[in-house]
Amino acid sequence: MPKLLSLNSYNYRRGGSDVVFLEHDAMFRAHGWDTAVMTMHHPKNEPSPWSRFFADEIEFGHEYGALDKLAMAGKVIYSLEARSKMSALLDAFPADVAHVHCIYHHLSPSVLGELKRRGIPTVMTAHDLKLACPAYKMLNRGGVCEKCRSGNLLHLAANRCIRDSLPVSALIMLESAVHKSLGLYRRNLDRVVAPSLFYEQKLMEWGWPKQQLAYIPNYVDAAAYTPRYEPGDYFFYFGRLAMEKGVATLIRAAALAGVRLRIAGTGPEGDALKVLAADVGGDIEFLGFVAGEPLWKWVREARAIVLPSEWYENAPMSVLEAYACGKPVIGARIGGIPEMVREDETGALFESGKVDELAGLLRSFVDMSHFAVAEMGRAARQYVAATFTRQRYLDDMLGLYADLGVEVPGQRKMKAGE
Repeated sequence: MPKLLSLNSYNYRRGGSDVVFLEHDAMFRAHGWDTAVMTMHHPKNEPSPWSRFFADEIEFGHEYGALDKLAMAGKVIYSLEARSKMSALLDAFPADVAHVHCIYHHLSPSVLGELKRRGIPTVMTAHDLKLACPAYKMLNRGGVCEKCRSGNLLHLAANRCIRDSLPVSALIMLESAVHKSLGLYRRNLDRVVAPSLFYEQKLMEWGWPKQQLAYIPNYVDAAAYTPRYEPGDYFFYFGRLAMEKGVATLIRAAALAGVRLRIAGTGPEGDALKVLAADVGGDIEFLGFVAGEPLWKWVREARAIVLPSEWYENAPMSVLEAYACGKPVIGARIGGIPEMVREDETGALFESGKVDELAGLLRSFVDMSHFAVAEMGRAARQYVAATFTRQRYLDDMLGLYADLGVEVPGQRKMKAGE
């Protein structure tokens, strides 16, 4: 029975990458693999038989004393504690392959060196652009930014790219300088999985060799969603209320187009966006945090889902979820979104940040016949059910592990030099 070890910062559903981490582990366990996980301790973690090997909690939002801050800074750069606990875990669970998700500041790449020392093939999913950009998003107060691509990381502190904070940005600048100079990711990862072709290309532009990358798209279990093709009378956004999500552009466009807009989600820009909505007028309602069946009901009863992002999105699950519910997507032409939206078939695209162009698209969807909108929704459902499947994801991952020399039942093990 093959053994899979999965690593992540959190062992609960905090965000999209954490969901992928948990579902990836569950998928392989259901497929007959023996699995283990390593994260840091956190009060919201799901119970785990491996928790005795978890690293101590680091939370950047907490108040720490001077000595604690110094110790935390050291762990962010290279956690000896996490490496020691990884070693103990591998003594108890001799993994055949390790799959890493988000470990950057909490476990640190120290754990990768221990995996490499023991000869364990290691894969990392690039849920963001941290392997290239120290600030994860290639985004700062001025918009999309790739200045650090030259290798000069001083831009990180100069632009306060992390939380608009000079001390935090300076710490991450130091962290990234150490990691890059020692090659802690490049030398110790056998493959990096890019869920979008855009991310694969962007990582290559920043120096990652193509042979070290693998494109494996996300999946959704379309059968778990009940579609509704009949279009409603409002447009819907669901997700984080943050600057990079472009919700301000959507609010201005909805008011300009005179259409109904419903917004589900929370985030740091929530209050400012409500003020903006009041200023521009229009039929705009904030629903707050919505999840589960109530969320899918809002999705199903919408006319279309809008994804107005203004940063390099990877492969948004919200697109796949909207499709599974039988809804077309109006998306910004940025990051990995264009490769998921088939124009005039499953949705439409507009230039990111362009209020007038988005307003025109919203009006065109209102003017479009109910039949035409419903047909787009049907095409979206068929597309996601045929292409972004759980089985495809599993087959691609099994093939990748086999390519790295893991004995995978039913897969041919690659020979040296192939």
